[in-house]
Amino acid sequence: MNLTPATKPTFYFIGVTTGKSSIMTVFPKWAEYLGLGDVEMKGIDLIPHDTVENYRATVAFLKDDPLSLGALVTTHKLDLFAACRDMFDEIDPHAELMAETSCLSKRDGRLICHAKDPISSGLALDGFLPEGHFAKTGAEVLSMGAGGSTIALTWHLMQASRGADRPSRIVVTNRSQSRLDHIREIHAEIGSDIPCDYVLAPTAADNDRVMAGLKPGSLVINATGLGKDAPGSPLTFDGPFPKAGIVWELNYRGDLVFLDQARAQETPQGLQVEDGWTYFIHGWTQVIAEVFDVEIPTSGPRFDDLSRIAAEVTGRA
Repeated sequence: MNLTPATKPTFYFIGVTTGKSSIMTVFPKWAEYLGLGDVEMKGIDLIPHDTVENYRATVAFLKDDPLSLGALVTTHKLDLFAACRDMFDEIDPHAELMAETSCLSKRDGRLICHAKDPISSGLALDGFLPEGHFAKTGAEVLSMGAGGSTIALTWHLMQASRGADRPSRIVVTNRSQSRLDHIREIHAEIGSDIPCDYVLAPTAADNDRVMAGLKPGSLVINATGLGKDAPGSPLTFDGPFPKAGIVWELNYRGDLVFLDQARAQETPQGLQVEDGWTYFIHGWTQVIAEVFDVEIPTSGPRFDDLSRIAAEVTGRA
């Protein structure tokens, strides 16, 4: 960790391999477009499930350094919250419910903990789901990985305001039981009437078997971090995706084996395959808006401009 006092207003990215992220080249262009002034972005790399001491040292630095404005948190959302909960001056309702943080901001010297994923993941998901998809198909959802992204996505899909357009069943798999127990508790607190299964799946073959039991049209999500934070996929190449299913790889960079597996079955299974690019855009713009106290729309010309700038900088255009 390079926790040296900031010499200009600085925004941090707390992750695992932050230097490889497109945001390092995208942010300066966004800052210019948004008129944020002479600001800087720095990465703080921690290992997955790092020590309590390292998490607390990171948060103490952000809290005490005057020119450190805030941070986006990925991979460490649950662990950092658990280690540092007592250090936050304010915790927003989503962060309180989900026991995680994806955004740290400061107002008048107070350090505020936010969970932005319920908003950003919902915007990304509803952007590609066919209208009324679950109501029309009775499809299910399989989300592999029981971390912050799955907590946020399932919260979004459980909302009563969606009416009949909710999954007929949600299945969450994970390699460790403790994370499954945690998300089960959160779902119980939400009080949704959607049936949920929590499956311990230590191997890719275990996830294959779960996926094979899904209804046609079901949504399959890689929320494990495999493909970005670590190589590989939560599935084998033999795992059968559901007929006419929707497949969402939350990552947009890395070896993206899961995305390759889905594309190999795209035509024979009639799949709709999505990567994490729009999730990346929404995730970052939501946090930047909070940290810098600026308004960034979630659609329309200004949002389209930010998407275009990011695509041009990264060569995705």
